[in-house]
Amino acid sequence: MTIPPALTPTSRVLTWCLHLLLIALLALAAVRAVAAGSAQAAAVVLTALTCGVVYAAGPLLPRVRTSRRAAAWWLLTVGVVWLVLLVLTADGVWVAFPLYFLQLHLLPRRQGLLAVIATALAAITAFTAHQGSFVPAAAIGPALGAAVAVAVVWAYQALYRESERRRNLIKKLTAARVDLAEAQHEAGVLAERERLAHEIHDTLAQGLSSIQLLLRAAERTLPDTAGNAARYVEQARQAAADNLAEARRFVVALSPPALDDTTLADALKRLCATTSARHRITASFHLAGTPVPLPTTHEVALLRIGQAALANTVRHADASTAEVSLNYLDEHVALVVVDDGVGFDPRHSGFGLTTMRARAEALDGTLTVGSSPGHGTTLSVRLPVEPGERP
Repeated sequence: MTIPPALTPTSRVLTWCLHLLLIALLALAAVRAVAAGSAQAAAVVLTALTCGVVYAAGPLLPRVRTSRRAAAWWLLTVGVVWLVLLVLTADGVWVAFPLYFLQLHLLPRRQGLLAVIATALAAITAFTAHQGSFVPAAAIGPALGAAVAVAVVWAYQALYRESERRRNLIKKLTAARVDLAEAQHEAGVLAERERLAHEIHDTLAQGLSSIQLLLRAAERTLPDTAGNAARYVEQARQAAADNLAEARRFVVALSPPALDDTTLADALKRLCATTSARHRITASFHLAGTPVPLPTTHEVALLRIGQAALANTVRHADASTAEVSLNYLDEHVALVVVDDGVGFDPRHSGFGLTTMRARAEALDGTLTVGSSPGHGTTLSVRLPVEPGERP
């Protein structure tokens, strides 16, 4: 007989008990026929042996273990041989009990129930025919056995489904923990990269820029006769300029990898595509207005806010769609994230929204959230910018 894909030690024991019960009942029918000296003893023994061989062959056939159709045909063959045994001896009635479990296990729920009812009726009819008259006791045994089998098998199937749900939940939780650990590690690395970029930009690069300006001013004020001094000043200024360019390259190298060799719009579009591929949500990106060069700090902040907003949507909103829009206005750039999820009360926002709002306010921007339970969420961030070269 076929077995569930995740057979536990307990279910293995029950399966072997079912095998042994059916073989023992067949053997009992054969022994009782021989002991009683029945004229049909040889036929009973041969039929019982045939039924046992057909039953034992089922688990050994690969198609019976993998194909529901093949298993149904094997079950039908076992049932036909059992009916022959039932015609020959009334002791074949007791074989109906393990057959109930077999039918409920191999057949779909409705078909299995119908097969059990048909088997019980056949057992009752055959026993009545052998007794020559109908008595209620003849129907109680097969009917009660059928009811017990249905209750036991359906209860086991319900427990098995619950076990599978819990196993899948544990698997998802384990995967979520791994993803969370990786995300936290990546967030730590990116935060450190961003901190170093700010440090270099705000200290080393600014200091070199000041040195270059001072040397340029000194170069202009030196008299024409101070040729050597002017030459040294020019060399120092050139060294400061070269080191300033190197510092700026470091700042670019330490910016988020998602912005490497790409634009903010492309990074957000790729973020939406990745989110749609990894989660059960459709995230789309829209670009409005004419893109202008933005400071690296602005691009990093907008990308981080977009990542955090989509992450919150995936984890908490139970949404099916999310739309991310990047809008270039006259003196502002706006990022808007809209989802059709369950919504929430913005007055009880968590650490994520606080962090996003702090990023926006650090650049003199604003972050607003519109949401209510059951009506989705709209998150909007606006940063002031002036068209110009990226620093």
